[in-house]
Amino acid sequence: MQTFQERIQQVKRDGWIRAGIWCSLYIAFVAWVAWDDAKSWGWIILLPIILDAFTTRYINWGFWKKYKDTNPALFKLCSWIDAIVFALVAVYFINLYLFQNYQIPSSSLEKSLRVGDFLFVSKMSYGARVPNTPLSMPLMQHSWPAWLGGGKSYCTNPQWPYKRLRGWDTPKKGDIVVFNFPTGDTVCLKMQNPDYYTLCHYYGKQVVEQRKDVFGDISVRPVDRRENYVKRCVGEPGDSLQVIESRVFTKAAAGEWTEEPEREGVQLNYIIETDGHLLSKSYLDKIGVSEDDRMTIEPGVYHFPLTQKMLSEMSKNEHIVRISVESERAGGDMYPLGATTWTRDNYGPIYIPRKGDRLLITEANYPIYRRIAEAYEHQAMRIGEVYEFRMDYYWMMGDNRHNSADSRYWGFVPEDHIVGRPVFIWLSVEKDRPWGKGHIRWNRIGKTAWR
Repeated sequence: MQTFQERIQQVKRDGWIRAGIWCSLYIAFVAWVAWDDAKSWGWIILLPIILDAFTTRYINWGFWKKYKDTNPALFKLCSWIDAIVFALVAVYFINLYLFQNYQIPSSSLEKSLRVGDFLFVSKMSYGARVPNTPLSMPLMQHSWPAWLGGGKSYCTNPQWPYKRLRGWDTPKKGDIVVFNFPTGDTVCLKMQNPDYYTLCHYYGKQVVEQRKDVFGDISVRPVDRRENYVKRCVGEPGDSLQVIESRVFTKAAAGEWTEEPEREGVQLNYIIETDGHLLSKSYLDKIGVSEDDRMTIEPGVYHFPLTQKMLSEMSKNEHIVRISVESERAGGDMYPLGATTWTRDNYGPIYIPRKGDRLLITEANYPIYRRIAEAYEHQAMRIGEVYEFRMDYYWMMGDNRHNSADSRYWGFVPEDHIVGRPVFIWLSVEKDRPWGKGHIRWNRIGKTAWR
């Protein structure tokens, strides 16, 4: 058996260089993880193992290579296993701490981010979260694909408490943010939209939980395994917010009400009536109406969202006799469900809590903040007592104001649900167009995605 000194002498220069690079990266990573938690410096104990892998090699990670000539089949199998394990571990850590891919599934931000956009989402911008469920399959949010049998793609044990590593920013008003769906903690597997709590509000909890043929089994998910949503932050911790005729107003504690800056992509639903003339596909494409948003109520009567620019263009059409905005009551009940007469177009005012705020709980505001105590902070909240908030909260809305399931429907987004900031679009696909005829939106690739 070789002595330690003999092993050191056999290490080549490139081995020391690679060891220096990987050890430096690992030390930097541990320092990042342990920035606000000195106990995390304990992970430095793995440094000798990394050093050994590139230098002395006391741990024989490549033991299977000796079978290259004597047992080629075993050598090939071990080679595949080695490559797959390395790839899964690399993807796991990249997705957890650096960035992940996200595809836009709905038109809630249609003119800013379109259905079919693939986003590069930075987790370092707001600080990566230490996972609540560390044992999970990379690239799978919560379930195995159907062809693998479905079911949970993560283990519920162990469960780690919320911790966010240091980032260089926090969500600001106007930012587009990716976050875990707050009311996605409980899910009806056969009917996931609307969410479980909305279904219980309209159908009754007993019906939802008993009618498995309609709603499916009920699944409970930890924070980091809930569906990813993307919306625009319109209210920060400590703001008061209200929506007046679909316009968003906010004010800080000692400030005045200010209107959200005008954005070209903000849309409302309209009823468009013609003189009997049918609006062609090419005309609607030219105006910019997404195919997913087009609805014909009856011949000559249409329903779809329009920006102010699109509304102005459509008003010039000589065949259109009337354009009217959709009724605010068409949006259904708002948060807190069953306890308010607010509508999607006229909502609030409502206060967005920040960490450390102390608020007297009354019969009027108890329904608004009850879910924070019960579902997010897991502590008692009682009417007549002062409640202290343990986290910052945000208010998220879509630019497609009448086609967006957002905070108006399910309330606040806690800081521990924030996933990251979309940085740019790396691919954009128009699913309704064939290859070679606009299937890939080349003009959107590389476009910034966080504003």
